[in-house]
Amino acid sequence: MKQRKIPLRTCVVTKEKYEKKDLIRIVKNNEDKVFVDLTSKANGRGAYIKKDLDVLEKARKSKVLDRHLEIKVPDEIYEELENIIKQ
Repeated sequence: MKQRKIPLRTCVVTKEKYEKKDLIRIVKNNEDKVFVDLTSKANGRGAYIKKDLDVLEKARKSKVLDRHLEIKVPDEIYEELENIIKQ
């Protein structure tokens, strides 16, 4: 039987490639609304971040998500990401 290809995505903070299940997707849709996409299927511009508190803190300090999504990411998104990672 043929081996299925595992999709890899790049973390915008560490620039390392990981499987989609090891990352969280943050999306900016057409109405400039930013939200966490747990299904990884929502329409809009997406950025992936590794499920790690240290990486999340680096993203917050460097504002890499703001640059990648081309919009100011609210603090509530970072708090939601922190809660998801802690689970």
